Amino acid sequence: MRNCSRREFLSAVGMATGAYLALPRRLRAERAPAGRVAIGLCPQYDRQVETTLAAMFDQLGGLERLVRGKTVAIKLNMTGGPQMRLNGMPVEMTHWVHPQVIGATVALLGRAGAERVRLLESVPGGIRPLEDFMASAGWKPQEFVSAARRVEFENTNYLGSGKSYARLMVPGGGMMYAGFDLNHSYRDCDVFVSLAKLKEHRTAGVTLSMKNCFGITPATIYSQEAPQDEPSIVPVGFRMAMHLGSRVPPRSAPPAVNMTSHDPSFRVPRITADLVAARPIHLAVVDGVYSMAGGELPNQEPEMLHRAVHPGVLIAGLNPVSTDAVAMAVMGFDPMADRGTPPFEKCDSTLKLAEHLGLGTRDLSRIEVVGAPIAKARYNYPTLTQLTSV
Repeated sequence: MRNCSRREFLSAVGMATGAYLALPRRLRAERAPAGRVAIGLCPQYDRQVETTLAAMFDQLGGLERLVRGKTVAIKLNMTGGPQMRLNGMPVEMTHWVHPQVIGATVALLGRAGAERVRLLESVPGGIRPLEDFMASAGWKPQEFVSAARRVEFENTNYLGSGKSYARLMVPGGGMMYAGFDLNHSYRDCDVFVSLAKLKEHRTAGVTLSMKNCFGITPATIYSQEAPQDEPSIVPVGFRMAMHLGSRVPPRSAPPAVNMTSHDPSFRVPRITADLVAARPIHLAVVDGVYSMAGGELPNQEPEMLHRAVHPGVLIAGLNPVSTDAVAMAVMGFDPMADRGTPPFEKCDSTLKLAEHLGLGTRDLSRIEVVGAPIAKARYNYPTLTQLTSV
Protein backbone atom coordinates (compact mmCIF):
# COMPACT_ATOMS: atom_id res chain seq x y z
CA MET A 1 0.00 0.00 0.00
CA ARG A 2 1.84 3.14 -1.22
CA ASN A 3 1.27 6.52 0.44
CA CYS A 4 1.47 8.27 -2.89
CA SER A 5 -1.30 6.12 -4.35
CA ARG A 6 -3.44 6.83 -1.29
CA ARG A 7 -2.85 10.58 -1.69
CA GLU A 8 -3.67 10.38 -5.37
CA PHE A 9 -6.84 8.46 -4.57
CA LEU A 10 -7.97 10.92 -1.91
CA SER A 11 -7.18 13.86 -4.17
CA ALA A 12 -9.28 12.33 -6.95
CA VAL A 13 -12.11 11.67 -4.52
CA GLY A 14 -11.95 15.25 -3.30
CA MET A 15 -12.13 16.68 -6.82
CA ALA A 16 -14.95 14.35 -7.79
CA THR A 17 -16.87 15.22 -4.63
CA GLY A 18 -16.40 18.93 -5.21
CA ALA A 19 -17.83 18.60 -8.70
CA TYR A 20 -20.67 16.46 -7.37
CA LEU A 21 -21.57 18.98 -4.65
CA ALA A 22 -21.84 21.68 -7.29
CA LEU A 23 -24.89 19.87 -8.69
CA PRO A 24 -28.42 20.69 -7.49
CA ARG A 25 -29.55 18.41 -4.65
CA ARG A 26 -32.11 16.57 -6.78
CA LEU A 27 -29.44 15.64 -9.33
CA ARG A 28 -27.06 14.59 -6.54
CA ALA A 29 -29.62 12.11 -5.24
CA GLU A 30 -30.28 10.76 -8.73
CA ARG A 31 -26.55 10.30 -9.43
CA ALA A 32 -25.51 8.87 -6.05
CA PRO A 33 -24.03 5.40 -6.57
CA ALA A 34 -26.20 2.36 -5.92
CA GLY A 35 -24.88 -0.83 -4.38
CA ARG A 36 -26.02 -4.43 -4.24
CA VAL A 37 -27.19 -5.51 -0.78
CA ALA A 38 -27.55 -9.08 0.49
CA ILE A 39 -30.05 -10.24 3.11
CA GLY A 40 -29.65 -13.55 4.92
CA LEU A 41 -32.16 -15.15 7.27
CA CYS A 42 -30.34 -16.43 10.34
CA PRO A 43 -32.46 -17.25 13.40
CA GLN A 44 -29.68 -18.09 15.88
CA TYR A 45 -26.03 -17.40 16.70
CA ASP A 46 -24.55 -20.74 15.74
CA ARG A 47 -22.63 -22.25 12.82
CA GLN A 48 -25.33 -20.98 10.51
CA VAL A 49 -23.93 -17.45 10.93
CA GLU A 50 -20.78 -18.26 8.97
CA THR A 51 -22.70 -20.26 6.36
CA THR A 52 -25.17 -17.43 5.88
CA LEU A 53 -22.51 -14.73 5.68
CA ALA A 54 -20.47 -16.82 3.20
CA ALA A 55 -23.49 -17.08 0.90
CA MET A 56 -24.20 -13.36 1.25
CA PHE A 57 -20.62 -12.36 0.45
CA ASP A 58 -20.73 -14.61 -2.62
CA GLN A 59 -23.93 -12.87 -3.69
CA LEU A 60 -22.08 -9.56 -3.43
CA GLY A 61 -19.41 -10.81 -5.82
CA GLY A 62 -17.06 -12.53 -3.37
CA LEU A 63 -14.60 -11.19 -0.83
CA GLU A 64 -11.42 -12.33 -2.57
CA ARG A 65 -11.34 -9.50 -5.10
CA LEU A 66 -11.82 -7.04 -2.25
CA VAL A 67 -9.38 -8.30 0.39
CA ARG A 68 -6.78 -10.70 -1.03
CA GLY A 69 -3.30 -9.69 0.11
CA LYS A 70 -4.65 -6.63 1.94
CA THR A 71 -5.00 -5.22 5.43
CA VAL A 72 -8.62 -5.12 6.55
CA ALA A 73 -9.79 -2.93 9.44
CA ILE A 74 -13.10 -3.76 11.12
CA LYS A 75 -14.87 -1.15 13.25
CA LEU A 76 -16.95 -3.12 15.75
CA ASN A 77 -20.07 -1.90 17.55
CA MET A 78 -19.39 -2.34 21.27
CA THR A 79 -20.82 0.92 22.54
CA GLY A 80 -21.06 1.36 26.30
CA GLY A 81 -19.61 -0.93 28.92
CA PRO A 82 -20.37 -4.63 29.46
CA GLN A 83 -22.19 -3.73 32.67
CA MET A 84 -24.94 -1.99 30.67
CA ARG A 85 -27.40 -4.85 30.35
CA LEU A 86 -31.05 -5.00 29.39
CA ASN A 87 -32.89 -7.21 31.88
CA GLY A 88 -29.63 -9.01 32.66
CA MET A 89 -29.16 -10.22 29.06
CA PRO A 90 -25.66 -10.55 27.59
CA VAL A 91 -24.65 -7.36 25.78
CA GLU A 92 -24.21 -9.18 22.48
CA MET A 93 -27.88 -10.19 22.52
CA THR A 94 -29.05 -6.59 22.63
CA HIS A 95 -26.69 -3.78 21.65
CA TRP A 96 -23.21 -5.18 20.87
CA VAL A 97 -22.42 -6.99 17.65
CA HIS A 98 -22.26 -10.69 18.53
CA PRO A 99 -18.87 -12.47 18.76
CA GLN A 100 -20.23 -15.21 16.48
CA VAL A 101 -20.70 -12.59 13.75
CA ILE A 102 -17.27 -11.10 14.40
CA GLY A 103 -15.55 -14.49 14.33
CA ALA A 104 -17.37 -15.59 11.19
CA THR A 105 -16.50 -12.36 9.39
CA VAL A 106 -12.82 -12.65 10.37
CA ALA A 107 -12.72 -16.29 9.26
CA LEU A 108 -14.27 -15.50 5.89
CA LEU A 109 -11.89 -12.58 5.34
CA GLY A 110 -8.97 -14.84 6.16
CA ARG A 111 -10.24 -17.53 3.85
CA ALA A 112 -10.56 -14.92 1.08
CA GLY A 113 -6.85 -14.11 1.43
CA ALA A 114 -6.73 -11.06 3.72
CA GLU A 115 -3.12 -10.52 4.78
CA ARG A 116 -4.05 -8.93 8.10
CA VAL A 117 -7.31 -8.21 9.98
CA ARG A 118 -7.49 -5.48 12.61
CA LEU A 119 -10.40 -5.40 15.06
CA LEU A 120 -11.05 -1.82 16.20
CA GLU A 121 -13.20 -0.10 18.80
CA SER A 122 -12.94 2.92 21.08
CA VAL A 123 -12.82 1.45 24.57
CA PRO A 124 -14.41 3.83 27.10
CA GLY A 125 -12.20 5.09 29.90
CA GLY A 126 -8.42 4.90 29.70
CA ILE A 127 -6.02 2.97 27.49
CA ARG A 128 -7.33 -0.52 28.23
CA PRO A 129 -6.51 -3.02 25.44
CA LEU A 130 -9.50 -3.94 23.31
CA GLU A 131 -9.03 -7.66 23.97
CA ASP A 132 -9.24 -7.03 27.74
CA PHE A 133 -12.45 -5.08 27.20
CA MET A 134 -13.84 -8.04 25.27
CA ALA A 135 -12.81 -10.46 28.01
CA SER A 136 -14.62 -8.34 30.61
CA ALA A 137 -17.86 -9.20 28.80
CA GLY A 138 -17.09 -12.91 28.99
CA TRP A 139 -15.80 -13.13 25.43
CA LYS A 140 -12.76 -15.15 24.33
CA PRO A 141 -10.74 -12.87 22.02
CA GLN A 142 -8.26 -15.67 21.35
CA GLU A 143 -10.97 -17.28 19.22
CA PHE A 144 -10.80 -14.29 16.86
CA VAL A 145 -7.01 -14.65 16.66
CA SER A 146 -7.32 -18.24 15.52
CA ALA A 147 -9.95 -17.40 12.90
CA ALA A 148 -7.45 -15.94 10.40
CA ARG A 149 -3.70 -15.88 9.79
CA ARG A 150 -2.94 -12.47 11.36
CA VAL A 151 -5.47 -10.79 13.63
CA GLU A 152 -4.72 -7.68 15.69
CA PHE A 153 -6.66 -5.57 18.18
CA GLU A 154 -6.55 -1.83 18.74
CA ASN A 155 -8.28 0.48 21.17
CA THR A 156 -8.78 3.48 18.89
CA ASN A 157 -9.96 5.89 21.58
CA TYR A 158 -6.41 7.31 21.76
CA LEU A 159 -3.08 7.23 19.91
CA GLY A 160 -2.66 3.51 20.55
CA SER A 161 0.27 1.83 18.83
CA GLY A 162 0.73 4.63 16.30
CA LYS A 163 3.35 7.37 16.47
CA SER A 164 0.94 10.06 15.33
CA TYR A 165 -2.72 10.52 14.53
CA ALA A 166 -3.94 9.98 10.99
CA ARG A 167 -5.52 13.01 9.40
CA LEU A 168 -8.47 12.25 7.12
CA MET A 169 -10.09 15.25 5.47
CA VAL A 170 -13.72 15.47 4.35
CA PRO A 171 -13.97 15.90 0.57
CA GLY A 172 -15.77 19.11 -0.23
CA GLY A 173 -14.93 20.74 3.11
CA GLY A 174 -17.39 19.01 5.43
CA MET A 175 -20.73 19.97 6.92
CA MET A 176 -19.56 20.04 10.55
CA TYR A 177 -15.81 19.29 10.50
CA ALA A 178 -13.20 19.91 7.83
CA GLY A 179 -11.54 16.63 8.71
CA PHE A 180 -10.70 14.34 11.59
CA ASP A 181 -7.57 13.19 13.40
CA LEU A 182 -8.00 9.47 14.08
CA ASN A 183 -6.07 6.47 15.31
CA HIS A 184 -3.64 5.31 12.61
CA SER A 185 -5.57 2.06 12.07
CA TYR A 186 -8.30 3.90 10.17
CA ARG A 187 -5.74 5.11 7.63
CA ASP A 188 -3.32 2.20 7.58
CA CYS A 189 -5.68 -0.25 5.94
CA ASP A 190 -6.66 -1.15 2.42
CA VAL A 191 -10.23 -2.18 3.21
CA PHE A 192 -12.50 -0.70 5.89
CA VAL A 193 -15.43 -2.72 7.25
CA SER A 194 -18.20 -1.41 9.48
CA LEU A 195 -19.71 -4.24 11.56
CA ALA A 196 -22.85 -2.82 13.14
CA LYS A 197 -26.01 -3.80 15.02
CA LEU A 198 -29.60 -3.37 13.79
CA LYS A 199 -30.70 -0.66 16.25
CA GLU A 200 -32.57 2.58 16.68
CA HIS A 201 -30.90 5.72 18.01
CA ARG A 202 -32.25 8.58 20.12
CA THR A 203 -30.51 11.39 18.19
CA ALA A 204 -29.91 9.80 14.78
CA GLY A 205 -33.06 7.70 14.28
CA VAL A 206 -31.12 4.54 13.48
CA THR A 207 -27.60 3.36 14.19
CA LEU A 208 -26.39 1.06 11.42
CA SER A 209 -23.18 0.84 9.40
CA MET A 210 -22.72 4.60 9.02
CA LYS A 211 -23.62 5.73 12.53
CA ASN A 212 -21.27 2.99 13.82
CA CYS A 213 -18.44 5.20 12.54
CA PHE A 214 -19.23 7.98 15.00
CA GLY A 215 -17.18 5.87 17.43
CA ILE A 216 -13.98 6.08 15.38
CA THR A 217 -13.28 9.55 16.82
CA PRO A 218 -10.83 9.40 19.76
CA ALA A 219 -11.87 10.92 23.09
CA THR A 220 -8.34 12.35 23.43
CA ILE A 221 -9.38 14.88 20.78
CA TYR A 222 -13.18 14.96 20.59
CA SER A 223 -14.33 14.66 24.20
CA GLN A 224 -15.62 17.53 26.29
CA GLU A 225 -12.48 17.25 28.44
CA ALA A 226 -9.89 17.32 25.62
CA PRO A 227 -7.15 20.00 25.94
CA GLN A 228 -7.31 23.20 23.90
CA ASP A 229 -4.03 22.82 22.02
CA GLU A 230 -2.99 19.16 21.71
CA PRO A 231 -4.65 15.76 22.24
CA SER A 232 -4.63 14.36 25.75
CA ILE A 233 -2.41 11.36 26.42
CA VAL A 234 -5.17 9.29 27.99
CA PRO A 235 -8.80 9.45 26.83
CA VAL A 236 -11.10 11.06 29.37
CA GLY A 237 -14.83 11.63 29.06
CA PHE A 238 -17.16 11.18 26.13
CA ARG A 239 -17.99 12.89 22.83
CA MET A 240 -20.63 15.29 24.18
CA ALA A 241 -18.73 18.20 22.62
CA MET A 242 -19.52 16.71 19.22
CA HIS A 243 -23.16 16.15 20.13
CA LEU A 244 -23.69 19.61 21.58
CA GLY A 245 -21.20 21.78 19.70
CA SER A 246 -20.08 23.02 23.10
CA ARG A 247 -16.42 23.35 22.15
CA VAL A 248 -14.07 22.92 19.21
CA PRO A 249 -11.37 20.21 18.99
CA PRO A 250 -7.80 21.03 20.05
CA ARG A 251 -6.02 23.50 17.77
CA SER A 252 -3.82 20.68 16.45
CA ALA A 253 -6.86 18.98 14.81
CA PRO A 254 -8.77 20.00 11.68
CA PRO A 255 -11.25 22.74 12.58
CA ALA A 256 -14.97 22.56 13.12
CA VAL A 257 -16.73 24.39 10.28
CA ASN A 258 -20.19 24.71 11.85
CA MET A 259 -20.63 25.68 15.49
CA THR A 260 -23.89 27.56 15.06
CA SER A 261 -26.13 24.68 16.14
CA HIS A 262 -26.05 23.00 19.55
CA ASP A 263 -28.82 20.54 18.68
CA PRO A 264 -27.58 16.90 18.70
CA SER A 265 -30.38 15.89 16.30
CA PHE A 266 -28.88 18.32 13.76
CA ARG A 267 -25.22 17.74 14.53
CA VAL A 268 -24.91 13.95 14.94
CA PRO A 269 -26.35 12.98 11.52
CA ARG A 270 -24.12 15.54 9.77
CA ILE A 271 -20.99 14.53 11.68
CA THR A 272 -21.71 10.90 10.80
CA ALA A 273 -21.99 11.74 7.10
CA ASP A 274 -18.74 13.74 7.31
CA LEU A 275 -16.96 10.78 8.93
CA VAL A 276 -18.12 8.31 6.28
CA ALA A 277 -17.04 10.74 3.56
CA ALA A 278 -13.59 11.06 5.16
CA ARG A 279 -13.20 7.34 5.94
CA PRO A 280 -15.15 5.47 3.23
CA ILE A 281 -16.69 2.10 4.11
CA HIS A 282 -15.90 -0.71 1.68
CA LEU A 283 -18.04 -3.41 3.30
CA ALA A 284 -20.99 -2.91 5.64
CA VAL A 285 -22.31 -5.79 7.74
CA VAL A 286 -25.32 -5.42 10.06
CA ASP A 287 -26.06 -7.96 12.78
CA GLY A 288 -29.82 -8.25 13.24
CA VAL A 289 -30.08 -11.79 14.54
CA TYR A 290 -30.93 -10.46 18.00
CA SER A 291 -31.01 -6.79 18.93
CA MET A 292 -32.83 -4.14 20.92
CA ALA A 293 -35.56 -1.60 20.20
CA GLY A 294 -35.69 1.84 21.77
CA GLY A 295 -32.16 3.19 21.32
CA GLU A 296 -28.51 2.25 21.12
CA LEU A 297 -27.98 1.49 24.83
CA PRO A 298 -30.15 -0.14 27.50
CA ASN A 299 -31.89 2.23 29.88
CA GLN A 300 -30.28 5.20 28.16
CA GLU A 301 -33.07 7.55 29.10
CA PRO A 302 -35.63 6.95 31.87
CA GLU A 303 -38.60 7.80 29.64
CA MET A 304 -37.61 5.29 26.93
CA LEU A 305 -38.91 1.73 27.06
CA HIS A 306 -36.16 -0.51 25.68
CA ARG A 307 -36.93 -4.08 24.74
CA ALA A 308 -35.14 -7.06 23.23
CA VAL A 309 -36.05 -8.04 19.68
CA HIS A 310 -35.32 -11.07 17.49
CA PRO A 311 -35.33 -10.11 13.78
CA GLY A 312 -33.25 -13.18 12.79
CA VAL A 313 -31.48 -11.44 9.91
CA LEU A 314 -28.04 -10.47 8.63
CA ILE A 315 -27.52 -7.69 6.08
CA ALA A 316 -24.40 -6.85 4.06
CA GLY A 317 -23.44 -4.58 1.21
CA LEU A 318 -20.55 -2.80 -0.47
CA ASN A 319 -22.17 0.63 -0.19
CA PRO A 320 -23.04 1.81 3.34
CA VAL A 321 -25.88 4.14 2.34
CA SER A 322 -27.62 1.45 0.31
CA THR A 323 -26.96 -1.15 3.02
CA ASP A 324 -28.45 1.09 5.70
CA ALA A 325 -31.42 1.83 3.45
CA VAL A 326 -32.18 -1.88 3.12
CA ALA A 327 -31.62 -2.35 6.85
CA MET A 328 -34.13 0.42 7.55
CA ALA A 329 -36.66 -1.26 5.28
CA VAL A 330 -36.12 -4.55 7.12
CA MET A 331 -36.86 -2.64 10.35
CA GLY A 332 -40.17 -1.52 8.85
CA PHE A 333 -39.06 2.06 8.15
CA ASP A 334 -38.99 4.04 4.90
CA PRO A 335 -35.36 4.90 4.02
CA MET A 336 -36.66 7.92 2.09
CA ALA A 337 -38.17 9.33 5.30
CA ASP A 338 -37.20 12.83 6.32
CA ARG A 339 -37.25 14.70 9.62
CA GLY A 340 -40.61 14.34 11.35
CA THR A 341 -41.28 10.83 10.02
CA PRO A 342 -40.24 7.61 11.85
CA PRO A 343 -37.53 6.80 12.67
CA PHE A 344 -36.44 10.42 12.22
CA GLU A 345 -39.23 11.90 14.36
CA LYS A 346 -36.87 14.33 16.06
CA CYS A 347 -33.72 14.34 13.93
CA ASP A 348 -32.37 14.73 10.43
CA SER A 349 -31.75 11.68 8.26
CA THR A 350 -28.13 10.57 8.03
CA LEU A 351 -29.05 8.62 4.89
CA LYS A 352 -30.39 11.72 3.16
CA LEU A 353 -27.33 13.75 4.13
CA ALA A 354 -24.94 11.01 2.98
CA GLU A 355 -26.85 10.69 -0.29
CA HIS A 356 -26.48 14.43 -0.88
CA LEU A 357 -22.72 14.03 -0.37
CA GLY A 358 -22.70 11.42 -3.11
CA LEU A 359 -21.85 8.51 -0.82
CA GLY A 360 -24.67 6.27 -2.06
CA THR A 361 -28.37 6.03 -2.76
CA ARG A 362 -31.13 5.34 -0.22
CA ASP A 363 -33.71 4.79 -2.97
CA LEU A 364 -34.78 1.13 -2.81
CA SER A 365 -35.89 1.24 -6.45
CA ARG A 366 -32.23 1.72 -7.43
CA ILE A 367 -30.78 -0.90 -5.06
CA GLU A 368 -30.39 -4.53 -6.10
CA VAL A 369 -31.39 -6.72 -3.15
CA VAL A 370 -30.15 -10.31 -3.31
CA GLY A 371 -30.79 -13.28 -1.04
CA ALA A 372 -33.96 -13.08 1.00
CA PRO A 373 -36.44 -10.41 -0.12
CA ILE A 374 -37.12 -7.48 2.20
CA ALA A 375 -40.74 -8.57 2.65
CA LYS A 376 -39.64 -11.95 4.00
CA ALA A 377 -36.98 -10.50 6.28
CA ARG A 378 -39.03 -7.58 7.62
CA TYR A 379 -39.29 -7.23 11.40
CA ASN A 380 -41.20 -4.09 12.28
CA TYR A 381 -39.47 -2.13 15.01
CA PRO A 382 -41.67 0.08 17.20
CA THR A 383 -41.07 3.76 16.65
CA LEU A 384 -39.28 5.74 19.31
CA THR A 385 -42.53 7.61 19.93
CA GLN A 386 -44.32 4.32 20.60
CA LEU A 387 -41.59 3.39 23.09
CA THR A 388 -41.81 6.63 25.05
CA SER A 389 -43.42 6.04 28.42
CA VAL A 390 -44.22 9.67 29.24
